[in-house]
Amino acid sequence: MDGQEKISGVIEKITYQNEENGYTVCQISCKSSDYDGELITLVGTMPMINVGEMISAEGQWSFHRTFGRQFSVEYFEKELPTDSVTILHYLSSKTVKGIGPKTAAKIVAKFGESTFEVIEKDPERLAEIPGITVAKAREISRSFNEQKDIRAVMLFCRDHLGPTLAVKIHKRWGGAAIDIMKENPYVLCDEINGIGFEKADKVAKSLGLEGNSPQRVRSGIIYVLNYNANVNGHTLVPYERLVELTCALLDVDRQSCEDAIDVLEYKKRVVTGKVGGRRCVYLTEYYKAEKYIKDKLDMLESTSVKIEADEAEELIRRTESELGIEFDKMQKKAILHSLLGGVLVLTGGPGTGKTTVIRGIIRLFKSLKMKYILAAPTGRAAKRMTEATGEEAKTIHRMLEMMYTDEREAKFMRNSENPLDEDLVIVDEASMIDTRLMEALLRAVKPGSRIVIIGDSNQLPSVGAGTVLGEILESERYRTVSLTKIFRQAGESLIVTNAHAINAGEDPEIYSKRSDFFFIEREDEQAIADTVANLCVNRLPKKYGSELLGQIQVITPSHKGVAGTDALNIMLQKALNPPSPRKREKKHREVVFREGDRVMQIKNDYDILWSKDGMDGYGIFNGDIGTVISVLYDDECMLIDFDGRLTRYEFSMLDELEHAYAITVHKSQGSEYPYVIIPIYNCGDRLLTRNLLYTAVTRAQTMVVLVGKAELIHRMVQNNRQAKRYTGLKYILSEDGNPYEAHRHG
Repeated sequence: MDGQEKISGVIEKITYQNEENGYTVCQISCKSSDYDGELITLVGTMPMINVGEMISAEGQWSFHRTFGRQFSVEYFEKELPTDSVTILHYLSSKTVKGIGPKTAAKIVAKFGESTFEVIEKDPERLAEIPGITVAKAREISRSFNEQKDIRAVMLFCRDHLGPTLAVKIHKRWGGAAIDIMKENPYVLCDEINGIGFEKADKVAKSLGLEGNSPQRVRSGIIYVLNYNANVNGHTLVPYERLVELTCALLDVDRQSCEDAIDVLEYKKRVVTGKVGGRRCVYLTEYYKAEKYIKDKLDMLESTSVKIEADEAEELIRRTESELGIEFDKMQKKAILHSLLGGVLVLTGGPGTGKTTVIRGIIRLFKSLKMKYILAAPTGRAAKRMTEATGEEAKTIHRMLEMMYTDEREAKFMRNSENPLDEDLVIVDEASMIDTRLMEALLRAVKPGSRIVIIGDSNQLPSVGAGTVLGEILESERYRTVSLTKIFRQAGESLIVTNAHAINAGEDPEIYSKRSDFFFIEREDEQAIADTVANLCVNRLPKKYGSELLGQIQVITPSHKGVAGTDALNIMLQKALNPPSPRKREKKHREVVFREGDRVMQIKNDYDILWSKDGMDGYGIFNGDIGTVISVLYDDECMLIDFDGRLTRYEFSMLDELEHAYAITVHKSQGSEYPYVIIPIYNCGDRLLTRNLLYTAVTRAQTMVVLVGKAELIHRMVQNNRQAKRYTGLKYILSEDGNPYEAHRHG
């Protein structure tokens, strides 16, 4: 590797090793001529290394403020020692199962520098040593050869995949891994988590595989379908569009693509058929998910224990009396429908009383001695649901007891074989639930139970593929109640009334003197960014009190631009938490994390241990915001406080974090913040949309401040463009008659 240095030596000590990602800190006794005999610290991704092994590493020197000079490893190889002394050191390290220090000494004393040849090719000779049986000798040989296989796989994967993926590949296929990859390198992206089409394609090219090989074209089609699901939100792709995209991506002819689709359908990797009168192609898992959603909702509707209307009305009157309130007509209708059938879909904007309905349903089902559970897609949404109802709410993933397999793939322990115990499942923020998550949720709901699906279809769609809530609503297949009345207290808030105006395609009232919605006109993007920073640092805390500093959230349409999250996070970190001799910091890639920084978890991690008030728990979730409490150089970690949950983040985990002084609207979904500042700048019509502005405004509890151009606010309100998603659920839901007839008259 150009510009890099090479060193080699025997591993003397392993200070730290993360078994999940292979990040390791170790010391080697160097054998390289320039550093012969020196004890050198190596840091980097070095999975499955052991004390006593000889390694050769490539990388660069770096300087750690606590530990001094270190060698940062970019690539490494294991090497077998060649002389009796290092062979003894290697075997004494217990790298080879069945051999400890005493047995190692006996083996090396007898076979010397021929030890490895004997172990590999003639292991029965080990039985000549007292205490080693023939069976044990064969086990020693098997373990030794496994280490040899790992070295071979790492060497094969060196240029394109790296050591961490090499270990995954070896775990999957063992000694056959290299032969399997040579026969069909595209099996990598089918069976190894973390390897996409591009990486497999590089391996294929290095092996001389033809560009129009059937394996490559089939893998390319799967890649295009996956890309469109994960990036564009499509659960299917029109046939002609798929062929066009694949031909362009792979530079192959149409016939090759059509033949590949036929083979993939025969192998049940894809499903083709007419959707909305147009021939389309699904990944099989998405087709099955959409079919299951419809079938399970129908089954819940038909199998739930019905309560007669007269009895239901009496139960509602009793609940009103117990709660000391009188439900509005549509609220009462929603509660009634939760009793009359197995599926209820409840929608409504801010201030329309959705929480009152939830509390009423909970109270009613509690009186019936029926078990219930509350859930939401994100940690912050679940927390908000808990605060609003006084009942514990979990993330959907936590409720379904998600775990990771050895291959780091998600698996839900609650499913059709092990369903939830509850008679009623209430799930909020359903606009954020994608197709596969809705399938997993419904698989865990037992037959005869009820489900209440609550959401605001005018918010942004789910990050994952599908538009489940919108399509269920559009189908009119299940009992649906839309709350539209703004209640008196909510109506006094300009945040609420402006949110409803935006949703109706009307310009919000931005020049009002009322105290919870403000607009500051700024012409250029730099002025917008400067004003946002000044509001956070000076103006709002000065006017409303310094305690506001931790309650202000900047929400932007985009990462990019001078007023986007990337630039604003740098600006706000410098203003709110500047470098200080009293604050330790850790640079990770191009980002500096500093004690006192506001940070966000950007993926669900169910394995992170946290402590709160003497209690331990697991899981920090996508969208959770916390504060860096300590940077601990000696322990190679940071301590972060997420709303009282104290967690330990090893430096190798910092890819899961980003600064959160400013976040995108998409990342804010499911959350609420006391004070929200929204920069309105020209970042393209794709992002300047009505539902994006509506979603951003509805994140605020106490105050919204818009900073930018009034004409852009008008453009956003008028731009009701929503990115079209190719999905089939709405067509599947309309395939046959409704599972019940009375809902239209309810």
